[in-house]
Amino acid sequence: MRLVIADIDGALPRQAPIASLITSGSAERIDLTDLAPSLRLVASKSAMREFLRRIGPRAASSDCEVFFYGSGDFHHLTAGLVSRVSEPLTILHFDNHPDWVRFPRTMNCGAWVNRALELPQVQKVVTIGPASDDLVRPQWKTANLRAIRDNRLEVHAWRAPPTKLWGKPLDAPGVATHDGRLVWRNLQDQDWATAFDDILARLPAGAVWVTIDKDVLGPEEAYTNWDQGAMPLALVLDALKRTAARRRIVGVDICGDYSKPKFRDPFRAFLSLTDRARVPEPGAQDMARNAWANDAILKTLGLLVGRSHDRATAVTEGGRQKGMEGGAPRSARSGTQAEAARTRAFPQSASLAAKAFAPPRPVKEEMRPI
Repeated sequence: MRLVIADIDGALPRQAPIASLITSGSAERIDLTDLAPSLRLVASKSAMREFLRRIGPRAASSDCEVFFYGSGDFHHLTAGLVSRVSEPLTILHFDNHPDWVRFPRTMNCGAWVNRALELPQVQKVVTIGPASDDLVRPQWKTANLRAIRDNRLEVHAWRAPPTKLWGKPLDAPGVATHDGRLVWRNLQDQDWATAFDDILARLPAGAVWVTIDKDVLGPEEAYTNWDQGAMPLALVLDALKRTAARRRIVGVDICGDYSKPKFRDPFRAFLSLTDRARVPEPGAQDMARNAWANDAILKTLGLLVGRSHDRATAVTEGGRQKGMEGGAPRSARSGTQAEAARTRAFPQSASLAAKAFAPPRPVKEEMRPI
């Protein structure tokens, strides 16, 4: 397990759980602060190349990589991180926004899903949790609905109202068309375990990369640079747990921390002013929520170290299963050894607070057609 704190905007090292991991040597801090102005919102080609150079190539082994990199203004870095993976994979994308706009065709935080779908190794992107108005009249906002029609993209809204659709009906996992309107199958109205297990069952064969933008969470669980959704953190953590139990996770990246935007050029400053509502600067309690959320994610990942990679031992080669010694898989050899490996990867992950997995209070809101 490689744990990287990609320090672009200074948001992460100030958090006690992150600072402790860096100090202990359990996490690798890479200083990228000089690249922030050229990566924020829209990445220049030269800045993206330099980002990938400093991150380094993916190790030859199949170990999982975990990256934290600050504000959701940098979410397009996911496409760069995934480009380093050579095997076929599916991206599980937790976000309050679908990040699917077709214009402009740049490496930007609102369009990175399309850049990822252009990579030959990416079979599919599955977006989970949006509740933003990006799902309202999406054609006006240059949404890539064609990717949904082509089964390259699934979007599963946390909550979204029915909305107008022009042209050919769209019927796919997560959405259907009725009387000229898109009707999203809202996750908040479904049994979570059944809905997410159905999503996992449809994934193409192969590895999984998980990307989490904490703006998918409600404001009581995170404070971000963007409008926020309402998906409970407990369900995001449960999704990690369920995915690791069924698939081999090769990478996880996490963004959605708050940092004050700073720009050197009027173009990015204009985008920041016009593309989102202004967010007040957070207080100490607001920032503490981000530290708590990141700590919960870290603890969950620590508990899952090696679990998803044990899935790889079931791959058959030449009539014999890889990882089988004396008829028993490596994962069954020693629970103590497996737990020791998890503790080495994340020393603070000895236990996960039960409240992190507590079922959320039901949220019921009347959704009116728009």
